[in-house]
Amino acid sequence: MKQFIAACALALPLLAHASGVDQLKAFIAEAKTAEADFSQTVVDKAGRVSQQASGKMAFARPGKFRWDYSKPYEQVIVGDGVKLWLHDIDLDQVTVKPLGEVVAGTPAALLAGDNSIEKYFNLKDAAGSGGLEWLEATPKNRDTTFERIRMGFKGGDLVQMELFDFFGQRTTLTLTRFVRNPAIPASRFRFTPPKGVDIIGD
Repeated sequence: MKQFIAACALALPLLAHASGVDQLKAFIAEAKTAEADFSQTVVDKAGRVSQQASGKMAFARPGKFRWDYSKPYEQVIVGDGVKLWLHDIDLDQVTVKPLGEVVAGTPAALLAGDNSIEKYFNLKDAAGSGGLEWLEATPKNRDTTFERIRMGFKGGDLVQMELFDFFGQRTTLTLTRFVRNPAIPASRFRFTPPKGVDIIGD
C-alpha cells in the first residue's frame, strides 16, 4: 500500500509538467464526465471586447454536453448524443440540428467526443504561459467555424480555452470550480422544448 501511495505521489509532478498534448490525452482517457463554471470573453479582430458571458457547463463522454448561460442573457445548449438543442430564452425559440453536423471541429468535439481525437484534429504543443501547459488543435475538416483552438491545462485539469475563428475573433473560455468525473444524472443531457416555443429545424 505504501509503495502504491509513493508511486502516485511521484506521478503527480510528472503530470504537472507534462506537455499540453500529453495532458489533453490523459484528460480524455480519464475524464468521463466533468462540470465547471465558465466565463466567456469575445474579442474582435481590432482587439475590442465585443461580448462577455458566464454560466455552467457539463459533459459526459461520448457526445453529451450542456452549457447553461446565465449572464448577460439566458441560453441553454444541449448535446444529447444525437441532436444539438439551442434554447434562446429571451427569444422564446429553440433551434435543433443533428449533432454530427455541428460538433465536428469544435470545442465540444475536444471535450465530449470519443477517444479518437487525432482523427479530427492536428495537435501540437504550444508555448506555456500563465502557469499553464498549452496545446494547439487545428481541425482537419476545414468546414468549421474555428480556425484553431488553444487549450491550457494545469495539473491535468483544463483551465482555459482560446478559440480563433476565421473572422479574426478570439473567444476565451475560463473554467473554474472544475470537477472531474462527478455523478451527473442522464436527465441533465436531455432537452424537452417548453410548450409554446418556436422550434426551428428537425
